[in-house]
Amino acid sequence: MVARTSAAPPTPWSESLAEPQIHETAYLHSFSEVIGDVRIGANVLVAPGTSIRADEGGPFFIGDSCNIQDGVVIHGLEEGRVLGDDQQPYSVWIGAKSSITHKALIHGPAYVGEGCFIGFRSTVFNARLGKGCVVMMHALIQDVEVPPGSYIPSGAVITTQQQADQLPKVQTADRHFAKEVLGVNEALRLGYICAEDSACIMPIRAHLKPTHKPTQSVGMDTMQSQRLTPEVIQQVRQLLSQGYKIGAEHADRRRYRSGVWQTCTPIQSTRESEVLSALDACVAEHAGEYVRMFGIDSKVKQRVATTTIQRGDGKAVAVSPMAVATAGGGYSSARSATAPIGYAGQAGLNPDLVQQVRNLLNQGYKIGTEHADSRRYRSGVWQTCAPIGSSREPDVLSALEACLSEHAGEYVRMFGIDTRVKQRVSTTTIQRGDGKPVAVNGSAPEVTRSNGGYAAAAPAPAGQSEGVAQQVRSILAQGNKVGIEYADRRRYRSGIWQTAPAIRATSESAALNELSQFLAQNADAYVRIFGINPAAKQRTSAVTIQKPGQGPIVANPPVYNAYPDRVVDSRTANHANGNGAHLASDVAQQITQLINQGYRISTEYADQRRYRSGAWQTGNPIQATRPSDAIAALESQLAEHQGHYVRLVGIDPRAKRRVLETTIQRP
Repeated sequence: MVARTSAAPPTPWSESLAEPQIHETAYLHSFSEVIGDVRIGANVLVAPGTSIRADEGGPFFIGDSCNIQDGVVIHGLEEGRVLGDDQQPYSVWIGAKSSITHKALIHGPAYVGEGCFIGFRSTVFNARLGKGCVVMMHALIQDVEVPPGSYIPSGAVITTQQQADQLPKVQTADRHFAKEVLGVNEALRLGYICAEDSACIMPIRAHLKPTHKPTQSVGMDTMQSQRLTPEVIQQVRQLLSQGYKIGAEHADRRRYRSGVWQTCTPIQSTRESEVLSALDACVAEHAGEYVRMFGIDSKVKQRVATTTIQRGDGKAVAVSPMAVATAGGGYSSARSATAPIGYAGQAGLNPDLVQQVRNLLNQGYKIGTEHADSRRYRSGVWQTCAPIGSSREPDVLSALEACLSEHAGEYVRMFGIDTRVKQRVSTTTIQRGDGKPVAVNGSAPEVTRSNGGYAAAAPAPAGQSEGVAQQVRSILAQGNKVGIEYADRRRYRSGIWQTAPAIRATSESAALNELSQFLAQNADAYVRIFGINPAAKQRTSAVTIQKPGQGPIVANPPVYNAYPDRVVDSRTANHANGNGAHLASDVAQQITQLINQGYRISTEYADQRRYRSGAWQTGNPIQATRPSDAIAALESQLAEHQGHYVRLVGIDPRAKRRVLETTIQRP
């Protein structure tokens, strides 16, 4: 084993010239560097580009069967120690069977318990992580003690003990993933050791055989493959006929879950038989892995029509016919006569979804997509699908089909991207992970720039604003019923609402008609509506839609996210300009409602950089039990965080979960 190790240099704080202690079964790559009092246990893998320097703080301990991956930095301050499992002080302690992945930073004083997983580019500093914690990508853990078995999502910033104590628990899938990473790196360690031992590597080389098998051409120069389905062959033929080249990628299950794909051997030919032969070879070589193909527009250097053609879990892959441009510039799909018409992965897209895409493109927006499995969906953590660079409708629809097919069994949502102001519009869930149908209204994204919101193109019944119609549409689209509450002026000031019978209709037009009748009968009352989840027996946050003498008032309704019991409100308070004005009446009413229902409130704030990263910081706790006190405390915090984004959070103290997140200040 060749490894760069050296003693710690003499310094004013250390003249011991301590050297690394490395177990004989550990493997340190020659491009890694280990300095000072570093104690590395058995069966450890230290990958290329790793820097482990105990030249300021020390000692370091790295337990048995750990893997320290490419680009990891482990360092420590001169002062500050943690207590290791052997009850001795260390600058850095990393427990056995832990994975420190690519470009992560562990800076002492730091303790990482046994069996932990630290994701790409995450940072642990002056912190203690209990046994079995899973930290995903780009997270920061500082100045806290994280309970054993906690899950830290990607991008999280955990810098207060309250945040650490509220972290969710690791799920079974996370444990399996961490175990799989250990297994892969153990195989790599053994492989590296074998590669440096001629007695081990020579017999392997002697028995290597060519893996390429000649392919046969049948009929009109088209290869018939047992691995490529007729739909894949047809899609290749269509791409080649439109002047695209073909590319392919593969990923094992671990990389597939992380969205990390590796390129198959490039396909230079544009002859159909040779392309199919190369695709067949890629699928055969990577049996048991995920494989996807795509078209390459060599003029603009962009991908089109990404399609999964093999799944690593052995499940069959239904390849949708590729979207092709028609003479009128529209979208057509060469469906088979027997194929059902449904979502991507079956044989095309829902016509309403196609119309919604067309509306967004016609207004100059680009299209983006995100996906989440059931666990990430509950945590609100979405992962981005392959970017859609094209603005051509056929290319966009093809990319949408590919995303839906690739992430079958997951939640998928689509949104428009305003490239001028770099903002999203019209986020719409287009596939549910539980298999339930998703109602997509093709006319919804008629976006108006006057107030930052959007109103549907469909006309609302007389006496109602477009905002009310959109509010009802959002509630029904999530499978909820529409509930109604009303109050006269006296009760409204006291925050006392009376409940009316819920709207029984499940169609938008019928629900709006019922609501219109109720508003006409109670023209002198305050009226608000909310969603009711009949299965969970929970309600979403209520929104006032009528005030006496003003009629319907919702001109910019809240934008609902995928959670049935949480609303993200797009309205902001009068603090948007940071002038310290009083809270908007709707926000004050929201606080009154939360307090009267027994919920607690708190705030989170973020500067523009953290806001873009989704990294919010927790504001000072608000312990008030009276609405007036809570409003005063909130106004004080808004004044304190002028120039920051601030959002109001409602918390159910019994269930220990959030019921509301509302942005109430923008810089």
